[in-house]
Amino acid sequence: MKLRRSKTVLLALVLPLALVLLGGCAQGTGTKGYIDGGSTVREIKPADRVAVGTVSGKSLEGKPLNLADYRGKIVVLNVWWSNCPPCRLEGPILDSAARALMPKGVVFLGINTRDGSTSAPLAYQRTHHTPYPSIFDKDGQNMLAFKSVVSPNSIPSTLVIDKEGKVAAVVLGALPSRTTLLDLVQDAGGPAVSQKATSS
Repeated sequence: MKLRRSKTVLLALVLPLALVLLGGCAQGTGTKGYIDGGSTVREIKPADRVAVGTVSGKSLEGKPLNLADYRGKIVVLNVWWSNCPPCRLEGPILDSAARALMPKGVVFLGINTRDGSTSAPLAYQRTHHTPYPSIFDKDGQNMLAFKSVVSPNSIPSTLVIDKEGKVAAVVLGALPSRTTLLDLVQDAGGPAVSQKATSS
């Protein structure tokens, strides 16, 4: 499979740059209260997948959101914070992948954590034209729903959830590339995206 063949090479190329860009984030671990995962990609075999607990709340715009409503669909769940350097680094990757996959039935959902109010994350969404909603979860309570696969302090984190509501893949730290995410979604049983559509 494309992802498995190219993952090592891809990470070898991207990781040094990411570490330079995210250095300030790693240095701030003690005071910021989060851990940068360093772009670690892990796929989980179907037999080893665990179900996600309750993930729900109000969106940044104040509308109710519940992960359970998307059972039967592939869901990309991203944990982010508006002032987190690696979150900003991966934002365009997520937005681009969402625009390619959402028309094919894949659901994208964010969990905004650590922000004290909705002002900064809403401004970020408007500036970057983020095409999917985020649950406002400043205390990180929703992250407890998948604590067996992701540390509550790991920001950013991206989970690919299969149609049975189980975690099929996890990326700790900034996403290495859009192709990585597209491949993870396809491996989880989601749609393929043509090469033409995957170009940035």
